[in-house]
Amino acid sequence: MSDDAKPTSRRERDKPWIIRTYAGHSTAAESNALYRRNLGRGQTGLSVAFDLPTQTGYDPDHELARGEVGKVGVSIAHIGDMRALFEGIPLETMNTSMTINATAAWLLALYAAVAEEQGAPRAALQGTTQNDLIKEYLSRGTYVFPPAPSMRLTRDVILFTTAEMPKWNPMNVCSYHLQEAGATPVQELSFALATACAVLDTVREGGVDEAMFEDVVGRISFFVNAGMRFVTELCKMRAFAELWDEITRDRYGIADPKKRIFRYGVQVNSLGLTEQQPENNVYRIMIEMLAVTLSKRARARAVQLPAWNEALGLPRPWDQQWSLRMQQILAFETDLLDHDDIFDGSRVIEAKVADLKEAARAELARIEALGGAIAGVESGYLKRALVESNARRLTAIETGDQVVVGVNRFTEGEPSPLTAGEGAIMTVPETVEMEAVTRIRAWRSARDAAAVEAALDELEAAAREGRNVMPASIACAKAGVTTGEWGERLRILFGEYRAPTGVTPETRVEEADREVRLLVADLARKLDAAPRLLVGKPGLDGHSNGAEQIALRARDVGMEAFYDGIRQTPSEIVARAAETEAHVIGLSILSGSHVPLVREVMARLRLEGLDHIPVVVGGIISGDDALVLNNLGVAAVYTPKDFALDRIMADIVGVAERSLARRADASPPPAPQPTRQRRNAAT
Repeated sequence: MSDDAKPTSRRERDKPWIIRTYAGHSTAAESNALYRRNLGRGQTGLSVAFDLPTQTGYDPDHELARGEVGKVGVSIAHIGDMRALFEGIPLETMNTSMTINATAAWLLALYAAVAEEQGAPRAALQGTTQNDLIKEYLSRGTYVFPPAPSMRLTRDVILFTTAEMPKWNPMNVCSYHLQEAGATPVQELSFALATACAVLDTVREGGVDEAMFEDVVGRISFFVNAGMRFVTELCKMRAFAELWDEITRDRYGIADPKKRIFRYGVQVNSLGLTEQQPENNVYRIMIEMLAVTLSKRARARAVQLPAWNEALGLPRPWDQQWSLRMQQILAFETDLLDHDDIFDGSRVIEAKVADLKEAARAELARIEALGGAIAGVESGYLKRALVESNARRLTAIETGDQVVVGVNRFTEGEPSPLTAGEGAIMTVPETVEMEAVTRIRAWRSARDAAAVEAALDELEAAAREGRNVMPASIACAKAGVTTGEWGERLRILFGEYRAPTGVTPETRVEEADREVRLLVADLARKLDAAPRLLVGKPGLDGHSNGAEQIALRARDVGMEAFYDGIRQTPSEIVARAAETEAHVIGLSILSGSHVPLVREVMARLRLEGLDHIPVVVGGIISGDDALVLNNLGVAAVYTPKDFALDRIMADIVGVAERSLARRADASPPPAPQPTRQRRNAAT
């Protein structure tokens, strides 16, 4: 018998990671049906997507919720919605991840209250609240309160769950969104680890005893990203694990190795999904998934994958099923889980991990010298660094230095049958918002108003007195308090916050194209002033990458660019256009709320006599919606396929020139010129 034919003893097969899809849309009942279907297809955990009003603490009938209800996730306005969301799903045995941050304490309170109604012991509940506000200031934009009270709310959730929900992960430190904002692997490592240190320092400063602090460290988890540079991403995950073990041992004195384990879930990169040849995204998602599963020592505890068509719009259930099957084939058909770490002993891997760790330690030292992650947020250093790295990434794609198949190379191809036909992507009907408004008003009128007010008063008292807000929040949930009421009571107490935009005179980017600069200079001569571009972010969409890069490129081609950050009402944008005497308004909306929000901006421009200012719009916008926007009077629509920023700048110059020409044609003929003698006399 040859050596190859000899039987070998098999090690016990590893358990697969928790298999999830990130899902939720429109109403609680619709999302519940989706969850139950996905669980029936072999999904082993839930990952709940909430809509933007829920994430930022507004009810569906608030002005800022206009156009956003049910768009990027499910609308949860009160305990009745949370009951409907988990109807027929036993929370005692389910592992539920909730992507929620500023309102994490509130959504966890609703979850705990519904679990209690189901008879599930609080100590049995398993899952995660994302609860990372620092990355919200830097990348995702669903923050509400200033950093200090935000960190206090994060601490309250951590201490409450550590004491009463020991299987719950109260904090996902999210490097995922940092990479989506353009972070390099070193920035993702260092910014996320600095965030974790800021959170643990806040908890430790709260006076917890040593045993409880060890438990807190042991429950901290991470939510990371994996891009297309497969070897680097795999090494990044190994570096994360080794650095976290080092930090928890040396900085915090955690002796138990199990409490120092780097535990993370992952959604692979959505930033790199392309609108062009979108079927190629299937391969991208698969390659990115391998980076977080192949190395046993740095394998994700939970994986959720985007769908192939998320650069086009909301995925359908079939699209999510396709991503689910991708995970299942790797976990159950291959022999990956039969082996120890297949990269141990690789000189290439070890060298790359060492390089990443060294660079991350250096960046961590810089952040520490600033005063830590919070100081890095408040000073604008961290945001500016992300904006600059994202600008470098986009420039590399624009120049072709970074190849993206189907986008800047190998662009010729057959039309995709996957995108053809009606219903190729899912859309949320506008009636969802109207129905949600009707339901929330009926809910308010049917409850015990005195009990609601008493519960809110106790919440405010707990927050004022420095007590943990979780017990009062659970009481609010049971009394029928709404998401907006919980958020408003704490807004009054803590105030609101506007984070730095990263678009500053100090922000360094690549030199703009000379031809475009000449076009802008020619337009400036016609206007007798530098062209003024107002970049607006209406609604609650906090994904500001596009707006930031447009404002920076406009500045660098010679325009005067105005960008005030996220979360503006249409009336605020129109008022700012009047104040700046803008020549063009650019609106950035990635949440799917573009039609109602743009409609309102255009209506307000007409009302204020400013409809001569042309409007351009960018976002994830379907062809049908682009036609609607054009019919509303929008001059140009840009989607993810429009990656060449200099081309967009040239387009904006053309939009401004056509507007100038139309105004000139509409002007009355000039009065007869006086003779030189008359002019002199008048002078």
